[in-house]
Amino acid sequence: MKKQESTDSLPVKRITVLLAEDHASFRKSLKLLLEVDGDIEVIGEAKNGNEAVRLNQSLHPAVIVMDIAMPLLNGLEATRQIMKTSPATRVLILSAHPDPEYIQQAMLLGASGYLIKQSSTQFLAQAVREVFKGNTYFSTTISKTFRDRCQILFDKSELLKKAAFRLAFPDGDLALS
Repeated sequence: MKKQESTDSLPVKRITVLLAEDHASFRKSLKLLLEVDGDIEVIGEAKNGNEAVRLNQSLHPAVIVMDIAMPLLNGLEATRQIMKTSPATRVLILSAHPDPEYIQQAMLLGASGYLIKQSSTQFLAQAVREVFKGNTYFSTTISKTFRDRCQILFDKSELLKKAAFRLAFPDGDLALS
């Protein structure tokens, strides 16, 4: 009789995470929240941007959860430095600031997602898993803002196309001679 192999004993690949947050109690809560399901392991904690850059170089986490407003070096500059030296690392911005300028700057610097702190307890683990897979992740309010902006751009583009058509064909005649 052939022995059947059990898949239960196979090790689960954990997502390694570095938490970069200057408030110790909030950082502790984030760690507990992330590690509850067992597939995410917090391998380091940074209380400022300089420490996040340094720990990234020594720990090589798969994902960094990065606060923007930190002492010594803010999260955006830390993200820039990390992406320069470790482009495969996924940075998930965690911020209290839903300002479109911050979001745009974070994305231009190479961040994989942007999560608002107020919604972080509900979506943080999901966001980490998504950016780990190579996807982007945004808080619902940010996604809605992006969708609305895209719709405005699309509407403007359609208006420009119609205006160009009217200029090219003032009589609306498409007949080719």
